[in-house]
Amino acid sequence: MIDSDQMISMRQDDLDELFRSSPPGDIPQGRGRGTVVFRPPTLVGRIAAKLAYLLAWKGKDFDPQGSDLRNLISPFGFRLIRARVYEQASWLDGRPCIVLDYSKTSLVARKIRDEIREVGNGVYLGLVFWGSRLVLKFTLEFPRS
Repeated sequence: MIDSDQMISMRQDDLDELFRSSPPGDIPQGRGRGTVVFRPPTLVGRIAAKLAYLLAWKGKDFDPQGSDLRNLISPFGFRLIRARVYEQASWLDGRPCIVLDYSKTSLVARKIRDEIREVGNGVYLGLVFWGSRLVLKFTLEFPRS
């Protein structure tokens, strides 16, 4: 079973292949713990992931109907920065993925589009696009029932 710790230890090419080879999965519900994947598999990347979680971004909280989400921001996990959620073709490979679209819901993040696919049971790998440029990856882990 793959998890966030394993993904932040993978090379960029391997993460891209993992995303390409994974199905979209179901649209998540509830709170998913987020991990920023920055410069894997380096020590700098591991430190960045921990600092981002402690200070800036804790994950995402998806509504039960699956139509939108709020990001969990700050050390306190405030529910901010809303996105619409739907399935669409990925900008990476044209295959289905779950899109987290901020273009009509957020002034701050209106140029951001996230795409996620389920890489394990309740574990998602995400891509962050700024405009049309892939700028970052992240993971989300949801409690298993």
